[in-house]
Amino acid sequence: MVFESNATAGSVVDGPDKTAAVWAKVGLVGMPIFIVAVLLANYFWVSGKELDSIELRNLNADNIFTLVRQHLSLTFISTILVVLIAIPAGIAVTRPAFSKATPFVLGIGNAGQAIPSLGFITIVVIWFGVGFWPVIVGLVAYSALPILRNTMVGIQQVDENVIKAARGMGLSPRQVLARVEMPLAVPVMLAGIRTALIINVGTASLAFLYNAGGLGLMIQTGIQLNRDPILITGVVLVASLALTIDYLASVLGKLASPKGL
Repeated sequence: MVFESNATAGSVVDGPDKTAAVWAKVGLVGMPIFIVAVLLANYFWVSGKELDSIELRNLNADNIFTLVRQHLSLTFISTILVVLIAIPAGIAVTRPAFSKATPFVLGIGNAGQAIPSLGFITIVVIWFGVGFWPVIVGLVAYSALPILRNTMVGIQQVDENVIKAARGMGLSPRQVLARVEMPLAVPVMLAGIRTALIINVGTASLAFLYNAGGLGLMIQTGIQLNRDPILITGVVLVASLALTIDYLASVLGKLASPKGL
């Protein structure tokens, strides 16, 4: 009877874990299939229409490739820069020597989120002019808070007893940070980077307003000229790009997280 009760209890505990594992595998395979299916559906829908010269000019492969390249450049360059700025800042304010600077650093990070993206980038462009790099500055400032905040939270949530044990083994503060705190904070930090990536993908759609290109130009062209194939293709490409980047970020997050977390 004892054996039966333990087996039953084990099955109850293992059930949800197995279900979650199955759904995780489905999501791992299902998302790329879904993205490809959406892109193919859009392709065949556009191919079945009689396109005029304006639509042909905007939907040719060279133009789409150029806009996608510009969009990806805006997204990844801004995210890399914000990672290089926000993670060291987040680490610094968790150190006792700089803890008093926390409200100031968070205030700067909150400033980007407090102002709507269009207004914030416009302010930056007024200061620095139009073009690729002023938009990058705006994207960096607008997406800094998730990475900054998650870096702080990830380090602060590390159990104090674990830190004391590491110090008791003779590790210096730098070694504790590098070997204990940072590895344990990685999952939370990666979640912040993933959020920043999605913010930048969406916000980069406004870059065309400031002469920085991107897929937003295709969407705007479709609206202004009342061309549904151009508009819908632009929307599908931006959405597919966001889903693809989010999917790749989640996979890289799982690979980079320490085992057992």
